[in-house]
Amino acid sequence: MARNGAVEAVVADTHRREWARVLAATVRVARDLDLAEECVQEAYAAALRAWPAAGIPANPAAWLTATAKRRAIDAIRRDATRRSAFPLLVIRKRAADQAASTGPAAADGADPGDVVPDERLRLIFTCCHPALPQEAQVAVTLRLVCGVPTADIARAFLVSEPTVAARITRAKKKIAAARIPYRVPGPDELAERLSPVLAVIHLLFTTGHTAPSGTSLLRADLVDSAMHLARMLHDLMPGQTEVSGLLALLLVTDARRATRADAAGHPLQLKDQDRSRWDHAALSEAHDMILGCLRAGPPGRYVLQAAIASLYAEAPSYDQTDWTQIVALYDRLLAAWPSPVVALNRAVPLAMTRGAQAALAEVEALEQDGRLSGYRYLYAVKADLLSRTGRTADAAAAYRQAFALAANEAERAFLAGQIAEHSLPG
Repeated sequence: MARNGAVEAVVADTHRREWARVLAATVRVARDLDLAEECVQEAYAAALRAWPAAGIPANPAAWLTATAKRRAIDAIRRDATRRSAFPLLVIRKRAADQAASTGPAAADGADPGDVVPDERLRLIFTCCHPALPQEAQVAVTLRLVCGVPTADIARAFLVSEPTVAARITRAKKKIAAARIPYRVPGPDELAERLSPVLAVIHLLFTTGHTAPSGTSLLRADLVDSAMHLARMLHDLMPGQTEVSGLLALLLVTDARRATRADAAGHPLQLKDQDRSRWDHAALSEAHDMILGCLRAGPPGRYVLQAAIASLYAEAPSYDQTDWTQIVALYDRLLAAWPSPVVALNRAVPLAMTRGAQAALAEVEALEQDGRLSGYRYLYAVKADLLSRTGRTADAAAAYRQAFALAANEAERAFLAGQIAEHSLPG
């Protein structure tokens, strides 16, 4: 027997770390994403009921996978029995019969025609179906395949949680209404799905690198998952410079992992981080990758982002950063990807080349534009620039705005410190 608290902790940890793998294995049997999701949810609920009496299995993920698959097979058979007149259900019944006759081990194996070797990456390619709008593809995949909460996806997209929930619901309804089948794309279809796949992996990494909510700055499970997926994608499509650019960007960004927070878990600004503790092997690998991409032709958004991150990392110190070159790269990135977040990030090196007041004017223009009204970093950058121009009280007010929008406790602690510092009498 196992204590309820211990069971709940293991189920929660397995949900966080293994959801994508369990879903990927189940959808191979179900051939239907909605059905697979329902069966996996039922499997986790079954674990909460069964494990207190039976004990926690040695391999919780394998138990959950087997349970979810059995439920999928049972559901397909019931569905086929009730509605056997529909051709789609004949296909589903054949899939169920095949899975039942060959057993779970065979269902886990890759189909001979599969060109995507990793099960999670295969499912991401499958969910990024061109019949859906790209934002819907990314949202559905992050939610169902990667297990990212809807609220965190909303923060990544800079929209409200109900907006993201509606996108996911509409996408699932369209899949059902159009009877879009679960099918792994062939090699000639990978390129047309590459853009949303890259976006999914990038946003998965971003969500883990600075968790939108929770107590810790980092969600290592999401970061490690994104790194694994990026490497698998690079192995699969080594000639795609944007794939290499994404992997390089992730390598450079994650190389600072050990220095991003102090002993209390509070975020450290780049200028305060110990560069000797960075992962220099990862930085070197990324540097070589970026140079190869730049030689291959005009760079896309991920290559440019990686080049910017690499320039920050290569400088001997923060003050010795090549700010002029970074601003030039941001100008190219804005042309390739005209995002208000890119424009905001550009303000940081701009302040080093043209002064804090010039950068502040651009940030205030972004604020008036309104697209970043719910973005905590807009007000954090504004606060820093206000402080540097001597407007301490205004800086404290901007830090309060950032604090009100932040949901991550580590970030809130950092911002609270800034508010206190800028609220002190001069």
